[in-house]
Amino acid sequence: MTGDPGAGERPSSATLASVVTREAEAANRSRLAWRQEQLRVWDLLQLVTPWLLLTISTAIYFSRVLPASGDGFWPEGAVVLGLVAATALWVLFGQTLPLRRRALRPVPAGIYLVGLLALCVVLMTVSDVFLVVTVAGFFQAYLLRPWPVGVLGVLVTSVVLNGAAMSVWADPSSEVLAEFLLIVAVQTAAIGVGIVLTARSEPEERKREELVERLEAALHENAGLHAQLVAQARESGVQDERQRLAGEIHDTLAQGLAGIITQLQAAERSTGARGESDEHVARALRLARSSLTEARRSVQALAPQELGRAQLPDALRTLAERWSQDQGIATRVEVTGTREPLSPAIEVSLFRVAQESLTNVAKHADASRVGVTLSYTGTEVLLDVRDDGRGFADEDGTGFGLTSMRQRIRGVGGHVEVQSAPGDGTSVSARVPAIAPAGARAAEVDR
Repeated sequence: MTGDPGAGERPSSATLASVVTREAEAANRSRLAWRQEQLRVWDLLQLVTPWLLLTISTAIYFSRVLPASGDGFWPEGAVVLGLVAATALWVLFGQTLPLRRRALRPVPAGIYLVGLLALCVVLMTVSDVFLVVTVAGFFQAYLLRPWPVGVLGVLVTSVVLNGAAMSVWADPSSEVLAEFLLIVAVQTAAIGVGIVLTARSEPEERKREELVERLEAALHENAGLHAQLVAQARESGVQDERQRLAGEIHDTLAQGLAGIITQLQAAERSTGARGESDEHVARALRLARSSLTEARRSVQALAPQELGRAQLPDALRTLAERWSQDQGIATRVEVTGTREPLSPAIEVSLFRVAQESLTNVAKHADASRVGVTLSYTGTEVLLDVRDDGRGFADEDGTGFGLTSMRQRIRGVGGHVEVQSAPGDGTSVSARVPAIAPAGARAAEVDR
């Protein structure tokens, strides 16, 4: 097997791209899930807080405050219950339903906050226990737009809450007023900073979410394109393998069977001469056995039989000698340059070109001489097969054998030229790069 050692251990670029795509998609999904979880928790707090505070205040009032005051349910309790019911309806239609429908607008949100604080003031005139309901105003202030209106909402809520808690309106002394103003200022600044930061980061967060969505869409598109490229590569590989098998069958079985038919036809024509007929039959049997062996080796995707026992120059000489004996045509093989080890794919391709060229000479050329030259030039290897046969016109040089020959040599980075003219013979020239086997390249690197 050719290739660098350990090449199977390195992931391909397609595999790396697939891994990066999956990791990016997982990271984006995790980020979006975290963001959605944040929004879900915040929305839940916005929805639940007013109801929770109103429920707690009402429960404490009717379980402890009202019985401790000595007043009966009527009329004190009934009035408070009516105010609680009015507050609940205000929260339901002013905040809960719009939030669930995602239809809360800035102006209605401001009106809702003012109404909520007014109801809280009324409830606090009955009992201080309803102070906690006013805290819901801080949560509502985060929903006000633009952010200065939200800070104003925090300021008003703080004034209402701390004014009732410190009884500023009942005892407006300088010390109480100063303490009240300090608390309101600190509280407004602390909560208002959160509103300002949220308002400033919201556009960036929105842009970030849009970019993440675009990136996720691009990743999905990239995954689809990658799958399409893999499918196309698979189809191309299938087509190449079909072409390779077609070439193998043509170079082995078809040529062998053609030779068998030729020998049997010759034997049929020479039935009168016993010895000559036996010779043709013997050649046919030899070709049949050779074709069977080649068929088995082609199925196993091995090199030609001659290359299994020798290097390319010796394999070409063996091929030429056998072909010359079978066809009765003088054949000469020359090797020039310094022999160099070649990749098995290169050797097989050149051998098949020589085999196909000799087969074409036997079928069509009616030649008396054939020359095979293998030239090592250092960076390239050239193979020339020439005959002195009848030749052919340029438009006739497009048969399956020549096409298969060109495709085979193109597959190893070379090219084939065919020159012929009627009455001037034919020359087939193959030029391929002199690529050494993987073991030879590794040995040179070690040295």
